[in-house]
Amino acid sequence: MELRNIAIIAHVDHGKTTLVDELLKQSGTYRDNQATTERAMDSNDIERERGITILAKCTSVEHDGVRINIVDTPGHADFGGEVERILNMVDGVVLLVDAAEGPMPQTKFVTSKALALGLRPIVVLNKIDKPDAEPDRALNEVFDLFANLGADDAQLDFPHLYASGRAGWADAQLDGPRRNLNALFDLILRHVPPPRQIAQVNEPFRMLATTLSADPFIGRILTGRVEAGTLSVGETLKALSRTGERIEQFRVSKILAFRGLSSTPIDQAVAGDIVTIAGMTKATVADTLCALDIDIPLPAQPIDPPTISVTFGINDSPLAGKDGTKVQSRVIRERLMKEAESNVAIKVTDTPGGDAFEVAGRGELQMGVLIENMRREGFELSISRPRVLFRDIDGVRHEPIEEVTIDVDDEFTGAVIEKLTGPRRGELVEMKPAGAGKTRIIALVPSRGLIGYHGQFMTDTRGTGVLNRVFHSWAPHKGPIEGRRAGVLISMETGISVAYALWKLEDRGHFFIGAQEPVYTGMIIGEHSRDNDLEVNPLKGKQLTNIRASGTDEAVRLTTPVRLSLEQCIAYINDDELVEVTPKTVRMRKRFLDPNERKRQSRAG
Repeated sequence: MELRNIAIIAHVDHGKTTLVDELLKQSGTYRDNQATTERAMDSNDIERERGITILAKCTSVEHDGVRINIVDTPGHADFGGEVERILNMVDGVVLLVDAAEGPMPQTKFVTSKALALGLRPIVVLNKIDKPDAEPDRALNEVFDLFANLGADDAQLDFPHLYASGRAGWADAQLDGPRRNLNALFDLILRHVPPPRQIAQVNEPFRMLATTLSADPFIGRILTGRVEAGTLSVGETLKALSRTGERIEQFRVSKILAFRGLSSTPIDQAVAGDIVTIAGMTKATVADTLCALDIDIPLPAQPIDPPTISVTFGINDSPLAGKDGTKVQSRVIRERLMKEAESNVAIKVTDTPGGDAFEVAGRGELQMGVLIENMRREGFELSISRPRVLFRDIDGVRHEPIEEVTIDVDDEFTGAVIEKLTGPRRGELVEMKPAGAGKTRIIALVPSRGLIGYHGQFMTDTRGTGVLNRVFHSWAPHKGPIEGRRAGVLISMETGISVAYALWKLEDRGHFFIGAQEPVYTGMIIGEHSRDNDLEVNPLKGKQLTNIRASGTDEAVRLTTPVRLSLEQCIAYINDDELVEVTPKTVRMRKRFLDPNERKRQSRAG
């Protein structure tokens, strides 16, 4: 059977997973009476809750006797480690662009990787049926994007379609019949070349591992595209590292291929197909699986380096161990090492004390998803404020710079530009009208300046702004950047919070907790109205007497507390504060000092 391997690229929420749903339905992958779910490719709970694709996944459909292997790519740059690997498996890409928003930062990030590999894109202008769709403008912006990214003439001469993924149609003309996706199927067969590896069937077997996972029944499994040769179950292979070192020799216990949404066992893998192999114990992502007489590994795509670091430690608060079952540093270390093994964008190192671990990654969202997964697995953790990783280039200290694209109502433009270019050391690159009373702002801002900015941004724009960011380059250090301006309210007692005490303290700031919630000494329970930290007593009850007077029985009416999400807490804290994460709660607190450090500070004071 003929093969085509394609990847679908799109910005967050531009509709690629919904389009894959329709491709599966219209190709006959589902039975007539089969129950289906919306966004079937988003199998992870967090993916379905947040509406984003985190893990690259494969599926396949058949059309006119041709099998099309489809890879659904992550849309957020924080998960770019997935994108760079899976693009090596495909021979063409479908770039999905919202006809109203046009190409966005994550579109630029992934597309630049695809163009650099020489892949020829197909552009699909999605959501044509939206009332604010401007397909002609979006198409021109896509062409300009390709030109700016250094596309060659063949890549600039791209075909395009108009589509609605949710409605399940795609047409070459804007006023087409709008019946089905046959135009997209046919264009993929015409425009995307068959895998060049098919001509190398008679050569020794070689495959580059691009994704790693584990199966409870067959163990460690690696997925990739067969670069040359054929492979049968029971054959012996060896694994080579990127530098050519021999890692292990193993017997192939199972070969799986993607058929629809499921992985189906097959007897033989052929050159050009995307398959999963089981049987290895040590081989990992970017290793070459090959025949025993091969000594030169396949080239692996370099991965962009991590830009931020977060410290994961044990939860040592007075409330530790009440919610979670996994609280030991040894268990936390094993989980982090397992994550680093399958996710090459994450690096884990031990700290000198041994009870905390430095985790370096791409961004706050990636860290937040890892922490969220761990808390759902029963872990209790303490998390530090993210720190930007610096790099010395020619003896000069450099820091990561991010390109920020903001769509905001015209009336809030001044406040956003002032915050970005003033205290956060950003540089305005472009500002232009985006239609419907909105302005698009593009700026280059140090990663340090964006930590904790999103909450302030949503306040400044009254929840209407949209901010997207992507790594741009390394630049010389921009100088000091001020952190959070407001101080915090810190509990000076341990116990259960009292409504009367919180009511009396409301003029000092706003609270992150409500009445009848457990608190402890050092826990951050609110934000101070001034710039200094203030210790307060949330347990102080009303003084009871046997004398009745006017005003003593007034009702206690508490303002609704501000509940910060996990990512908001991580961005909110300062360097001397931690986020306490358990399966049921997220709290913030001051760092607890060891007894010797407390004595030293008291003497210094």
